[in-house]
Amino acid sequence: MDFPIPILTLITFIPILGSVIILFIPEEKEKAIKWTAFLISLIPLILAIVIWVNYDPAQPGMQFEEDYAWFSVIHSRYHLGVDGISVPMVLLTALLTPAALLCSFSIKEHVKAYFALFLMLEMGMFGVFVSLDFVIFYIFWEIGLVPMYFLINIWGGDNRRYASFKFFVYTLAGSVAMLLAIQLIWWATGGFESGTFDIVTLTRESPFLGEGRALWFIDNATARILAFFAFSLAFAIKVPVWPFHTWLPDAHTEAPTAGSMLLAGVLLKLGAYGFLRIVLGIFPDMAQTYALLIAVLAFLGVVLGSLAAMAQKDFKRLVAYSSVNHMGFVILGIATIAVAGAPLESRVMAYNGAVLQMFNHGITAAAMFFLVGVIYERAHTRNLEDFGGLGVVVPAYGGILLFCTLASLGLPGLNGFVSEFMVFRGAFPVFTVFTVLSTLGLVVTAAYLLWMIQRVLLGPLNPRWAELTEINLREVVAVAPLMVLMLAIGVYPSWILNVINQTVLHLIG
Repeated sequence: MDFPIPILTLITFIPILGSVIILFIPEEKEKAIKWTAFLISLIPLILAIVIWVNYDPAQPGMQFEEDYAWFSVIHSRYHLGVDGISVPMVLLTALLTPAALLCSFSIKEHVKAYFALFLMLEMGMFGVFVSLDFVIFYIFWEIGLVPMYFLINIWGGDNRRYASFKFFVYTLAGSVAMLLAIQLIWWATGGFESGTFDIVTLTRESPFLGEGRALWFIDNATARILAFFAFSLAFAIKVPVWPFHTWLPDAHTEAPTAGSMLLAGVLLKLGAYGFLRIVLGIFPDMAQTYALLIAVLAFLGVVLGSLAAMAQKDFKRLVAYSSVNHMGFVILGIATIAVAGAPLESRVMAYNGAVLQMFNHGITAAAMFFLVGVIYERAHTRNLEDFGGLGVVVPAYGGILLFCTLASLGLPGLNGFVSEFMVFRGAFPVFTVFTVLSTLGLVVTAAYLLWMIQRVLLGPLNPRWAELTEINLREVVAVAPLMVLMLAIGVYPSWILNVINQTVLHLIG
């Protein structure tokens, strides 16, 4: 659709403009830096709402497109656009960034660098969701890696250097694999003569074979197979899919609270988005070939992630393993979508459920990490065995924690139930055994989350926390919009599913 302003360019680059502005504010003016970063982050949120309101679900294909010549020698273009899969992710990013910045007001060291890096991270996340050219996509993918590394390494916990190094190595390995895949696609489609990096073109012509000549011993068909596995590895690390998940608990545990919010809320979704947009879009036949393997890994992620969470005594590490558990549902949906011969209603249901689960997990996981950070700032411990009876001392905090926990648990009436039900409903006719076995993960999820509530809020009060201070207004303002969305999606999910579903029908149909 035609739009009077390049709104996707604005929403992507306004955060980096904010980073530059912050660099000119004197270091000693901490309040000015924090409020400037927060207020600038509200501009992309306003633009995201404008995109949401003006997005037309009935119109197939990409909307708000911007397509300009950029790197003509290699046929790369500055091509941006969004559809019903990426619009919810743009809204999620725009919503979580101001919330994370609000909870960062307690940062006291290197304040200017922290908030500048945070806005740079926001730019990288937006860029991935709106890019329709592989070169642009890869650049923004890499931009998101650098700020998160420094956020963990400088402002993280005691073991931050190990966690940041592990995060960097794992994700860089995925990035190298992705770069190889992009180069193989470009060569297989013609290289300098007629090669393309355009994701829309490659999806439309899928399965691409191209007219490019062979590269050494690699013919076009082999290049396509290698590209599929390279992309799958990159996205599997980012999700993360079991067994590529081991970097995640360390990164989450050591990252500052706001870093964990965006890591769980948005950065993990980049991998799932890559599977939906690229692996299923450009390599549908290859995805179908390995759909069963994807379903097995999804089942293992759901069950083993929940069992690992059950074994944790560190509050934050428990929530970290729950991300492996909950993202397993997204992967199960992706496996179902990949089976082209599956009933159409199953694939559509699974596709809608997977995208909605990405959004739902984004807001619930961010809220849970935020609430862990709230209690850690006051108690200076995350050991669940040290708590007990806090519901009496901090009842408002306790009520918010209980609400968000029930949403994460999948209580009917809240958002988690809707997306998980849709994934299971779609996957059941296709992968009946693994879907049934994955329900064990739901049982264990309920067990570890209720166990966590019991340890933190119920039981006899630990005298150490008799004077614990209640959650403050700034913190309530940060988490309140997330809670509203949890309820809104749980009670009336059509407002977001209508946007997703029309694109799903177009892609599958």
